Amino acid sequence: MKEYFALEPFDLAQLEHPEETILEKGGEIIFAQSGTAIAGTVALIPSEEGVWEMIKMGVDPAFQGKGVGELLGRELLDIARRKCAVKVQLYTNTKLEAAVRLYTRLGFVPCVQECGSYGRCNLKMEYTF
Repeated sequence: MKEYFALEPFDLAQLEHPEETILEKGGEIIFAQSGTAIAGTVALIPSEEGVWEMIKMGVDPAFQGKGVGELLGRELLDIARRKCAVKVQLYTNTKLEAAVRLYTRLGFVPCVQECGSYGRCNLKMEYTF
């Protein structure tokens, strides 16, 4: 993602301190593994009652186009369902065309984005259970 956007302070906090910023808040981090290699990752954090946010999805370039993102997304939605989520939201940018296509395949739809949520994002999507 660095090739597209600069990391914002909250990104650095989540990447450098996942225990405090994700796991201790009730969130989840999952990984896709192929042999000994980590092929991709994604996280889920609580946003408000019944609403969760998909964050930090990334797939190693060597594994892109091989279904890893879809596998991660489906597993993440299953985890959200088990947590009694009514909705999962994500923020992205239309420059990330492959990601937007993936989110659409998973069942996410565009929705109204509140002002000032994320500097680099111009698209908010949500999945409703």
